[in-house]
Amino acid sequence: MKQHQFVCAITVSILLSIPLLPFAAYPATDQEFAVILNLSGKQRMLTQKMSKEILLVASGVDADANKANLKKTAALFDKTLNGLIGGDADLGLVAAENKKVVKQLKKVQGLWASFRKNVDAVLGGDTSKAVLAKVAKENLPLLKNMNRCVKMFENDAKKGGGAKMGAGMATVINLAGKQRMLTQKMTKELLLVANGIDADKNKLNLKKTSSLFDRTLKGLLEGDKDLELPGTHDDAIRAQLATVAKLWEGYKPLVDKVIASSSNDVSKADLAVAAKVNLPLLKNMNKAVGMYQKSVK
Repeated sequence: MKQHQFVCAITVSILLSIPLLPFAAYPATDQEFAVILNLSGKQRMLTQKMSKEILLVASGVDADANKANLKKTAALFDKTLNGLIGGDADLGLVAAENKKVVKQLKKVQGLWASFRKNVDAVLGGDTSKAVLAKVAKENLPLLKNMNRCVKMFENDAKKGGGAKMGAGMATVINLAGKQRMLTQKMTKELLLVANGIDADKNKLNLKKTSSLFDRTLKGLLEGDKDLELPGTHDDAIRAQLATVAKLWEGYKPLVDKVIASSSNDVSKADLAVAAKVNLPLLKNMNKAVGMYQKSVK
């Protein structure tokens, strides 16, 4: 009995002598977190880009090119989703360790399996009203649940990040990344109006989306307390955001025109402009997100 008590005492003494390490919510480096936040955030955009491309095909705007784009977008969404769960060296993604995050990503996989049927239908030539109605309905739960994943990653980054990847930068990469999604969401909403799908509702959605894009862009530059954006002082990033702002000045009047229109008719010419102008806006916003990611050392 005494020997047992002696052994227990030694064991306790050894355990107490071991320094307690802070609990890491996620075993990723700051740089890995930056990639995770960038690419998980990009997934939100891809849900809207696919929906936009489906509606462009249905509207007869560069149908063959947009079918090819749709196929690529769907493949990238699928690859990135698998990479966020299990890791992907090519994408620079480490496997998710947070069980709650994995569970949420699995939920996205289930929603994606359902939405992908619409993608495959359109690639097969079916652009019926029934398919478009399903796209309009199912893309939003996919977007919302993917956004929930990004927020969970952001929270993990705030807990596990170092000096560079603090709470501020995690939020900045999240919201800058969300801007990419908004470029595609507003184009999707414009196309839903043009296709006569819940036109009044989508005009209202379009107004909200464009307003949020405008506000967030200003917040990324100068700060926005409510959005938890500190503003940007890096000259190169500010110059890139200024490029985005210039492109937005070219797209916003068309968006405003659709919102203000008393009818739901959108001309083929305006659809062609929207299809063309939204892509440089997306590309340059994506470049800005990449610059934020690379700033994390």
